[in-house]
Amino acid sequence: MTSIASSSLLSNTSPQALGCDVAFEGVTKSFGSTQVLRTLNMELKAGELVTVLGPSGCGKTTALRILAGFETATTGRILINGKDVTQIPANRRGIGMVFQAYSLFPNLSVQDNVEYGLRVRKVARDKRSARAKELLDICGLGPFADRYPHQLSGGQQQRVALARALATQPSVLLLDEPLSALDAIVRVQMREEIRRLQQSLGITTMFVTHDQEEALAIADRVAVLKGGVIEQLADPQTLYHRPATEFVARFVGGVTEVGVQPSFQHGAFEVRGPASGLDTLFIRPENIEFHPNPLGASTVVSQIFTGERTFVRAVSDIDKTEVVSSASSSAAARTPVGTRVDVNVIAEPALRISAGAKR
Repeated sequence: MTSIASSSLLSNTSPQALGCDVAFEGVTKSFGSTQVLRTLNMELKAGELVTVLGPSGCGKTTALRILAGFETATTGRILINGKDVTQIPANRRGIGMVFQAYSLFPNLSVQDNVEYGLRVRKVARDKRSARAKELLDICGLGPFADRYPHQLSGGQQQRVALARALATQPSVLLLDEPLSALDAIVRVQMREEIRRLQQSLGITTMFVTHDQEEALAIADRVAVLKGGVIEQLADPQTLYHRPATEFVARFVGGVTEVGVQPSFQHGAFEVRGPASGLDTLFIRPENIEFHPNPLGASTVVSQIFTGERTFVRAVSDIDKTEVVSSASSSAAARTPVGTRVDVNVIAEPALRISAGAKR
């Protein structure tokens, strides 16, 4: 792939030169009696990449389509660089979009697909040709300019879609589940390329996904949606280590929920499930350790080997509550299936719900 640093398109573009601020202000959206978005307030800073993460039906794609101008908000407004664009048509918002299904024109060559938006804008042939060639070189597709979409792999088609979205130099880039159709290895490669290109251009980007690993890996900040409401908007580290709600704790990363006395801080404890009078801890698997003990109150029942790490699952004798630990594979070898263990919490829980708190 052509080095981004060597491209005149990028070397002449300072960070955030293309990016601009974006804001959703009190945006709601209903389809008939079904309310999909409920007073959505969210800002994207100039040059920032924000992923919108959530389960199917949470409203994330609807929010993206409203920003793009493909849907109209029921109430509220959209601002781009402080300008209200709520009533401005999609083709006048200065937005580039990459769809889940790529939406390439099958009868056009790769070069012509990338040039399409420039041709519609009546850019001179030599200028649009040069622009398309440069973008294809950046995306590693220079040798494929004369091919047609059906002659490309899924990853190559996605790169063409990205080059086409960037050809008109949009101030905002929208990506709607752009990697979901790719296999695992290509998905990671494309994720890294999108992030590198986005940072080099400084283009404000909204990236919709249901894949939590993808969301955490690519974003400056992540917005977690549930039922049309933002549960939390934070940088990936904060989202994972300090989730604001139970939903975020469960949806982002693995978690074990246990009940402890309100006085418990961390260390060894007898595992039991959440119950009246107990605080509920939401603990990440890497913050749980198992120590072999013939008199331990939990028993290892399974191990899932993933290479460097192994997920070890133990069940409590008290009420059969399950606890999962992510251990180095060498450490996990000391607690094979059938081993009785003590359970230790070695760090602050991701989230603590006090006894009696409204759930």
